Amino acid sequence: MGWLFLKVLLVGVSFSGFLYPLVDFCFNGKTRGQKPNFVIILADDIGWGDLGANWAETKDTTNLDKMASEGMRFVDFHAAASTCSPSRASLLTGRLGLRNGVTHNFAVTSVGGLPLNETTLAEVLQQAGYVTGMIGKWHLGHHGSYHPNFRGFDYYFGIPYSHDMGCTDTPGYNHPPCPACPQGDGPSRNLQRDCYTDVALPLYENLNIVEQPVNLSSLAQKYAEKATQFIQQASTSGRPFLLYVGLAHMHVPLPVTQLPAAPQGGRLYGAGLREMDGLVGQIKDKVDRTAKGNTFLWFTGDNGPWAQKCELAGSVGPFTGLWQTRQGGCPAKQTTWEGGHRVPALAYWPGRVPVNVTSTALLRCCSTPTVGQLESLESCRLSAWSVTRPSTLPVGPEHVMGAPGLSCSISFLLFSTWKMISRKLCL
Repeated sequence: MGWLFLKVLLVGVSFSGFLYPLVDFCFNGKTRGQKPNFVIILADDIGWGDLGANWAETKDTTNLDKMASEGMRFVDFHAAASTCSPSRASLLTGRLGLRNGVTHNFAVTSVGGLPLNETTLAEVLQQAGYVTGMIGKWHLGHHGSYHPNFRGFDYYFGIPYSHDMGCTDTPGYNHPPCPACPQGDGPSRNLQRDCYTDVALPLYENLNIVEQPVNLSSLAQKYAEKATQFIQQASTSGRPFLLYVGLAHMHVPLPVTQLPAAPQGGRLYGAGLREMDGLVGQIKDKVDRTAKGNTFLWFTGDNGPWAQKCELAGSVGPFTGLWQTRQGGCPAKQTTWEGGHRVPALAYWPGRVPVNVTSTALLRCCSTPTVGQLESLESCRLSAWSVTRPSTLPVGPEHVMGAPGLSCSISFLLFSTWKMISRKLCL
C-alpha cells in the first residue's frame, strides 16, 4: 500500500474534519490493499440537541443513537460556518470561506458558485479511481460548470438549493406557511410572505430535470432509494466509492409524510426527525449489508437550527446562555453563538472506529492539511494526531479555532474553553 492510498485516505477524512487519533488508518486481513469507501451524510439545520445521544429530551433518533453506540460521538464538533453554502463549500474543499471564496449563500438567481479553481474532495477521490455520487441538496452553484457533475461527482440526484427556495405542489410545514405553486403563467410572489413562488423547485438527475416542481412528500424516500442503489452498484462494480448525501431534513418546509396525532409544534418537528432518522437508517443498513468492514460513515450537520422558524426549528440543547434568554438574542443558525455552528457528529466504521466512545475534543470541518500538504506522506504508520495537533507548538491551530465573518473578519475565536466573539477582529 503506497503513499497515494494514504494520501487519498487522509485527504478524504481530513476534508470533512474526520481525523482522530483513535482511528486505525491501516488495514489488514480481508481489507488489506483495498481502498476504503466514504459515506458522508449532512443534515440541514439540525440542532446539537436534536440527537438523542446528545440530549436526553430527544426521543426521535433511534437509528442515529444506535450508530452513536456502535461508533464514536463527537460532542464538540463545529461546522465551518453557521449558514448553508459556506459550510458545504468548506466541507468539500477543506478550506474556510475566507479562502475558498464562499462566504454567503447562493441564491436562485446566482450565476456563479463554488469557485472553479477550488478542488473538491470528490475530484481528489475521482482521480484516485473512486466512483463518486451526490444525493440531495447541492447549493454550491447550479449553472454550467458549477453543477455537481462538473465538480467531481459521477452521479447526481437532488435539488440545486434549499427546498424553500422554490415553490412545490406539496408545500410542507413552514413558518409562515407557504402556498403551493401558482396556477397560470403570471408571477404571483406575495411579498408579505417569506416564500418563493416564482420558480418551481427542480429535481435533477445528473444534468436533466426529472421533476418540476418537486413533490416534497416523496423526496426523502427517493433520496433513500437512490443512495442505496448507488451503494449497491458501486459495491458490485468492485470500485471504491464516495457517497455524499445532503439531506433536506431538518430545513423547513418540513415534508412530514407520517403526521403525529396532533401535528402541532414540537410534535411536528419530532415527526420530521423520525423521518430523517429512518432515511439515515436505510443508508446505514445498506452499508452494513454490502460493505460494512470497509466503509467509513460520517453523519453531521451544516449548521445549527433556524430559530426564527419557532416550533419548527430544532434544539440547541444546553447552548442558550443568559444573554439569549434575557435579551432576546438568538443562539442558532446565522450566528456565531455556540448553537449556530456546534452540531451533532458521528463516525461509524466497524473494526476501525472505536465502539461507544464519546470524544470531547474540539474539532471542526476542514481543520487538517489540504492535498498539497499531504503530497509527501509515505508511511502508513504516520499518526493522524501528529498531523492535526502538533505537540511542539505552544500556541497554534490545535488551541485556536475561528469562524469567518464579513469583510475579512473573524467572527469568533475559541481558546481552549473560552470563546471570544467580535465583529471587528481580522487576522
